[in-house]
Amino acid sequence: MYPRVILKGTLIKKSQQKKRTSPCNYKERFFVLDTQDLKYSERRPGKKPTLKGCIELSRIKCVEIVCSDVPIPCNYKYPFQVFHDNHYLYMFAPDNDCRQRWVRALKEETKYNNLVAKYHLNFWMDGRWRCCNQTEKLAPGCQEYVPLGYASKKPLPQTPDEKMDAYDGGQRMAIALQDYTPQDHSDLPLWKDQVYVLIDSSNSDWWTIQDDSGNTGFVPSMYVTEKFGTNFERFEWYNKNITRGRAEDLLMTEGKEGAFMVRDSRQAGVYTVSVFTKAPGSNGEKNPRVKHYQIRQNETEESTFYLAEKYLFSTIPELIHYHQHNAAGLITRLRHPVSQDRGCCQDLTQPSQANQWEVDPQELSLGQVLGTGQFGLVLEGRWRERKVAVKMIKEEGMSEEEFKEEARNMMRLSHCKLVQLYGVCTQRSPTCLVFEFMESGCLSEHLRARRGRLSQDIMLGMCLDVSEGMAYLESSNFIHRDLAARNCLVSHNNEVKVSDFGMTRFVLDDQYTSSLGSKFPIKWSAPEVIKYSKFSSKSDAWSFGVLMWEVYSEGRLPYEHRSNAEVVESLNAGLRLLKPRLTPETVHPLMEWCWKEKADDRPSFAVLLHQLASISDL
Repeated sequence: MYPRVILKGTLIKKSQQKKRTSPCNYKERFFVLDTQDLKYSERRPGKKPTLKGCIELSRIKCVEIVCSDVPIPCNYKYPFQVFHDNHYLYMFAPDNDCRQRWVRALKEETKYNNLVAKYHLNFWMDGRWRCCNQTEKLAPGCQEYVPLGYASKKPLPQTPDEKMDAYDGGQRMAIALQDYTPQDHSDLPLWKDQVYVLIDSSNSDWWTIQDDSGNTGFVPSMYVTEKFGTNFERFEWYNKNITRGRAEDLLMTEGKEGAFMVRDSRQAGVYTVSVFTKAPGSNGEKNPRVKHYQIRQNETEESTFYLAEKYLFSTIPELIHYHQHNAAGLITRLRHPVSQDRGCCQDLTQPSQANQWEVDPQELSLGQVLGTGQFGLVLEGRWRERKVAVKMIKEEGMSEEEFKEEARNMMRLSHCKLVQLYGVCTQRSPTCLVFEFMESGCLSEHLRARRGRLSQDIMLGMCLDVSEGMAYLESSNFIHRDLAARNCLVSHNNEVKVSDFGMTRFVLDDQYTSSLGSKFPIKWSAPEVIKYSKFSSKSDAWSFGVLMWEVYSEGRLPYEHRSNAEVVESLNAGLRLLKPRLTPETVHPLMEWCWKEKADDRPSFAVLLHQLASISDL
């Protein structure tokens, strides 16, 4: 008797890196679930499907969704897991409904198996479980496994008052401030800037909304705002009854760059953003003061708000959320919300992980100097029986706020092709960051030390590694701003990881314009960076082209024997770096693509990764 097909469809499967040059990436596969097996195949146009894997259902011990706290680096954003034969298979569905269909079907077919009592609700990444920090891959799970049924543990919101059921006789609408990936079946996914029907906002933590397909579910209240609402009291940046003088006193007392609040103006229905800055005055000296910006409305469209005319938003929370990440016309970014009741609140744009990432100085020992970074020495060290690299922050190298921001940037990122941050140590002087130790040092020196001994396969693998790490940064809306071989590190087996995020900025619109006078390396910089100090993932792509040139030149300095002024003159004339002798014909066009004059003409890192992976498979 033939097995009966239960479900089939296209999903994305996390690859297993079966060979050195294959990326730790995500591949599209056609899955078929029948009454005996879960099979997956590769489909290519004009070719017969190739079976890539088959799992007997009787060997499956757990099927569950994955509650991810990191950005998903592929097009399908809804992960789930199948645990079988001491292996974890991660799959990604295009939407929550699709994921739930697969999970329910697999649970139904495996409910009589020898199942686990507990499972891991987050990914296994970089040698640890992200949910419980256990470092053994087969360590017992941390969450009770429920084979069948999906009873939500989230309390139902209170029944809203009748007056909250409608807005001016019509539907109440909500706008998503950012994307949200559901944490269980009762949640609804959010897509930034999309409009939803607001069903219930009576619960302070979870709102009930409906999407344009009629699906209803919970979303965190801080991820959405009512489209025409003016009740901002749930936001920690809002101070309803406060005078201009009182606002200035609070912000000056706080004294942190970017400390801010939103308050009512004297004119009814108008709001003001007050922000503290230490930016230099006209004499070049630090000038601590509070700046006030009135939130204005577009005269032609009443519901459009702005602080700087080029940046328009449908709601005030959207406007504040944007400027928390981008100064964009303001004297400083809105960094630290201040409340007259609670003082300085936690920065809502950053995860609250200070205690989790704080390194006990008694557990950290320092050894020899490995090198010198932009802000201080890098030393070899030991922490909890493991070798680490310790980045010391020299005095006056950066402010306390800059240091904390760099640490938060690093903490937010976790990927197999990024150098991992283990923690920060602020209880000793100088303060420091504790990183994963990479045995072979920086890529540029590694290439020079092994000239004539690196195969083209190894060089291609190095470029693949960097493109994979950068594709992850790109998908996370991060830009590096200083990508070069000197800022990548190498392990003992020639694996390369992207490092040095001291210049990284998290941006919502994929572009960051530096302040006047900021420094950047000319020979790795795109034309728009040199001319206008405008950074984006496409300027990172230009730098990646130079990095590939460095790899295939075995560590040579680009534009050798030319001054920065001569390099700028050459670029303006349309000249580019010449093809290195060891560069394969298939790779050189990618370098040239990265060096297109217009940023929009350059490839994304997702495309570069795909192209390099295709070359490696030839």
